[in-house]
Amino acid sequence: MKNLYDHLYSGVFLNQMKEKFWVEKSSSKKCFMLFARGLSITWADTPEYWHWKSVQEATPRDEMIEVAELLNVCWLEVHGKYEISRLSPETSYEVVFMIMLKDPAYGWDVPVNIRLILPDGTKHETRENLMERPRGRWIEVRAGELRTLASGNSGTMEFSMYEYKGGQWKRGLIVKGVLIQPKK
Repeated sequence: MKNLYDHLYSGVFLNQMKEKFWVEKSSSKKCFMLFARGLSITWADTPEYWHWKSVQEATPRDEMIEVAELLNVCWLEVHGKYEISRLSPETSYEVVFMIMLKDPAYGWDVPVNIRLILPDGTKHETRENLMERPRGRWIEVRAGELRTLASGNSGTMEFSMYEYKGGQWKRGLIVKGVLIQPKK
C-alpha cells in the first residue's frame, strides 16, 4: 500500500504525457499539471515560430516532457481549459502558468494578458510584465484562483496568456504548462 501512496505523491502521467496528476502529501488534495502539448498554442506547429523540445521532469523517475520554446512571433496566444469536477471538493485552488524566459529574450516591453474564466463566467484578468521576471529558471505566472464546492462541482474553467496588440516580435519564452494546485 505504501508503494501506491508513494506513486500518487510523486505523480502519474495521463493523456499521452500531456497531463500529470498527483496528490499533495500534506493536504491529500489533488494537483494537476497540463503540459504545453495539452494546451492550444497559436502557431505552435510552425517551426519558424515555435520549437518543441524534451526536458527532464523533476520526478523520482526523471520522465521527459515536451515544452514549447518561442522562436519568434508577434502574436502570442496560449489557451487551455480544465473540468473542475476533477479537482478536490472544498478546496481553494490557484492556477498558474509555468514558464521560463531565456536570453536572448525580446519583445516583452508590452505586458502579457493573463486570464482565468470560471464556469460561472467570473473572469480574473491581469497583466504581467515579463521584462522584470528572472531568466533561466521556471517561474509561476498567476492566472487566478477558484474554490470548489463540497459537491456538485461541474463546468470548465479556461485560462489564457496572450499579447497581440503591441505588434512587437517576441522571443525567449518557454512554456512548460499550467499548474492547478491547492492555494498555499
